[in-house]
This record gives sequence, structure tokens and C-alpha cells, in this order.
Amino acid sequence: GQGDAVLIGGFIVSGDKAKHLVLRALGPSLAAAGIPDALADPALDLYDSTGALLQSNDNWTSLPAGTVPDALAPINPNESLLDVTLPPGSYTAVLRSAKGALGVGLFELYDLDAASSRVANISTRGIVQEGDGAMIAGFIIGGGEPTKVIVRALGPSLAENGIAGALSDPILELRDATGTVIL
Repeated sequence: GQGDAVLIGGFIVSGDKAKHLVLRALGPSLAAAGIPDALADPALDLYDSTGALLQSNDNWTSLPAGTVPDALAPINPNESLLDVTLPPGSYTAVLRSAKGALGVGLFELYDLDAASSRVANISTRGIVQEGDGAMIAGFIIGGGEPTKVIVRALGPSLAENGIAGALSDPILELRDATGTVIL
């Protein structure tokens, strides 16, 4: 969507080195997978902690040839992609409709340089509804060892900080790759 109806993905790069990331905004790929009401033309904007726009993309095929990692190229030219190397700091990615329409979109963050600095936090703010309108945030734990994570759902504290329409009593479920509820 537009205005307050955009999907916001925040993240922190920690450590002492720059981090190579790919950020994607998908919509048509979701439609191809059978997701109803998928966003037809997502656009992606990246901001730093001061609110300065660092990069923007609407239609990943507008990027120079050879700059998009083959395995991460979206299937539809209307989807958006940013290939960035960012110094440590806080960042905000905004997934919005390029045409002002509403729909289901997917924001993805890929760490292409796992050996250096790390992505220490990923957070998402968007409109949450019931049933098929529930917000879904997925993550993948790499490597062969268990990793401790904290997953939380906020609502009342957002309202206390002036966010209109925040959930008064959010419910959080953690599911595995098969969809089975873990917690």
C-alpha cells in the first residue's frame, strides 16, 4: 500500500565491517504460488537511521546486467531487489506498492557474507488481520548448531508510542518448516 499501509522491515547490522545483503520485495511470485491478493508491482526503498533514502528499486530488471546474484533473481520483472553493502548501523526497508494498490507482499533479507559482521535484529511492521490476513515473518537458521533467538510480537507498546491501529493483544505462534506449531 501507501502511507501507513506500507510494510516496514527494520534491521541492524552489527560488528565492525560492512555487510553484503540482498533485499527483495515480492508480489507477483506470491500470486504465481497461489497466494490471493498478491501485490502486482512492489517497490522497495532503503533508509538509514537518519531517515535518508539510500537506494530505491521498482522492477529489478532495471538494475545493470550481472549485478543480481542468479539464485536471487526474482521470477517476475515487476518485483524489486537491492544488492547493497552496508556499514554497521540501523536500517529500514519500506515495501510499498509502485502503483498505489493494496495487496500481500513479501520482504526478504539475504546475508551474502556470513563470515563478517552480522544482521543482529530483523523487525517488521505492517497491517495484521485474522486468518489469511495474519502477518507471517519467516527466518532461516544457518549452520549445523542450534541458535538461540528471541521472537516477539508487539502491539500495546506501539500504541503507547503513537502508532495508530496497533494490536491491543497480539498472539504469536512459532512454526517449523512444515507448519507445525512449536510454541
